[in-house]
Amino acid sequence: MASVQVGAGATSTVPWAALDHTALGLPPTCDLPASQALDALVHATAGVAYLKWFEYQLAAAMHAELVEPFEDEDRRELDAHTRCAATIATTLSITQGAARTLLTDAVALRDRLPKVAECLRDGVVTPHHIRTIVSRTELIEGQCYAALVDADIARALRRPGSWSPARMEAMVDTMVDRRDPDAVRARREKAKRNREFTVEIGRDGLGSATDTRPAEDIVALHAAVTRLAAQVCPKDTRSKAARASDAHYALITQTGFGCNCDSPITDCRYKNIDLTKFAATAPRIVIHLVTDTTTLTGPVPAPENERLCRSPQHLPRPDLAVDTSASVTTEPSAAEPVASEPAATEPVAPETVAQGTVATEPVASETAAAQSVSPDRVDVSADRDAAASDAAVDHTRGCEEPVGLDFVDGVGFLPGIGIISGAHVRDLAADPRTVIRPLGDGTDTPLPATQPSNPYRPSAALDAYIRARDLFCTWPGCNRPAWDGDLDHITEYDHTHPEKGGQTSAHGLGAKCRFHHLLKTFADFVDDQYPDPTDPSRLIRTITIPDGRTVLGPAFTGHDVHPGLDAIVFGDPPIAGTPKPPPKRAPAERRRPAPRTEQKHARRRQERNRNRLRRVIPPDDTPPPF
Repeated sequence: MASVQVGAGATSTVPWAALDHTALGLPPTCDLPASQALDALVHATAGVAYLKWFEYQLAAAMHAELVEPFEDEDRRELDAHTRCAATIATTLSITQGAARTLLTDAVALRDRLPKVAECLRDGVVTPHHIRTIVSRTELIEGQCYAALVDADIARALRRPGSWSPARMEAMVDTMVDRRDPDAVRARREKAKRNREFTVEIGRDGLGSATDTRPAEDIVALHAAVTRLAAQVCPKDTRSKAARASDAHYALITQTGFGCNCDSPITDCRYKNIDLTKFAATAPRIVIHLVTDTTTLTGPVPAPENERLCRSPQHLPRPDLAVDTSASVTTEPSAAEPVASEPAATEPVAPETVAQGTVATEPVASETAAAQSVSPDRVDVSADRDAAASDAAVDHTRGCEEPVGLDFVDGVGFLPGIGIISGAHVRDLAADPRTVIRPLGDGTDTPLPATQPSNPYRPSAALDAYIRARDLFCTWPGCNRPAWDGDLDHITEYDHTHPEKGGQTSAHGLGAKCRFHHLLKTFADFVDDQYPDPTDPSRLIRTITIPDGRTVLGPAFTGHDVHPGLDAIVFGDPPIAGTPKPPPKRAPAERRRPAPRTEQKHARRRQERNRNRLRRVIPPDDTPPPF
């Protein structure tokens, strides 16, 4: 057996630097123009994903040899799993915890998520998303539907589009919740019973406190702390996080909070904040919740074809006879869709109560939702091809123990938190402080797209619809909730000639956080958004970076959480009054060029049209005639 030194100063048998870069598809040098460097970076990222998959495969092989044979009878203080992780940690010079995580993720990908592992191998998903997927699917371990959740997640990952960590979490939670709503409900009840407040003393005389509360309570607390922490002047020397810590302590203890600038109290009105007056003038804390009407009314019976386990990893049930020639479908109910008002633009604050205590003002949890969802659409990630292949599955095969879905429940989306269960949604809806606002009247009547007095401003219904549809900022990789961002006209709105484009409509608006809104407006990034030719109710989004590369927008949106959004339509935006003709000028008079902003908008419109034509018309490889 050969001995290989590992660590600083170690030499490998075949150093990576000595490998042929061309054989790996890499350029021979990193001294490249920006566009070529970006191409190589994309290729290298796919290579990193493959190497990470290979690493997981090796770790799983070690687990199979060193851990699995001893799992049942190993009673040692340092069991086989610990010893195997220690071997990896020592060899790679990583912590024991990191090695245990590597082993855990490797076994999960091998046994529970093999199709997700294939996505990592193929470069479809990046390694930093794997920990999210593995951790949020731990509760399906050993369940009959584990293979179905794995297939649902892998199918969603292979869609064209980009993923942010928050969208990835929402997608995985949706897939798990819709396969196991009863278990999710039971886990939440157990979690509520086990809520706690803990204190841990750290180093350097500091400590940390953890308060485990329902998600909506934490959202309200965060809003109150954020607003109070913002009550300082620009000369305050603390970081944003430090100010939030001080504001939180001031709210809990009812002690003073103020700006720490060097200005005298007569020059800075933020020196001392009166928490009583501060709370009295604070607007109401509003929490937006997006759901559908069937979720509000409770679970509905599942279609017959969803009540059987179709996982290929389980044994057949010979005592079960099912007629697979007939399919059972359930029509969507005619319940009204629900939507919330736009988020308040003013900051929020807590309300001071009895001496020595503090509580947030009653939280108005506005339930926003799309149209009701048909129970037979429980697998929201399945496309038409996947549905066709599922129809060919022999439903007479299943688990030894019948564990199929008897009821189908919906989910809700809470900005800043993510996906919550249907039971959680109904708990919030039953709160007397909750305001339920239907989005539309349940008919085919188009909703107004703009405010009556201003065709530039979206109506309240369109504002709520776009935020519920986009969920997050639509810029690739951004986690900012849509409710905290701006509504951006994809094609710049022409206030002088609205008929030229950029009108206020569902297809013309998109949610962007403030940073990416400014980046699109003042930098050379060009975004586009248009209906999908294969499914006009869905949108294709793209971002063209300055060097001309086009990046697809999000692969997971509110349509995948609430398919009933497809049925909501808006009327055409009104056209402003007829523009006045330009004044007559002498024939010889020279005309000034269009302002720089108009020129930039015209160039962007041309670039969007070119990008669309490029995606529709196949490129012509014939050399030019010269």
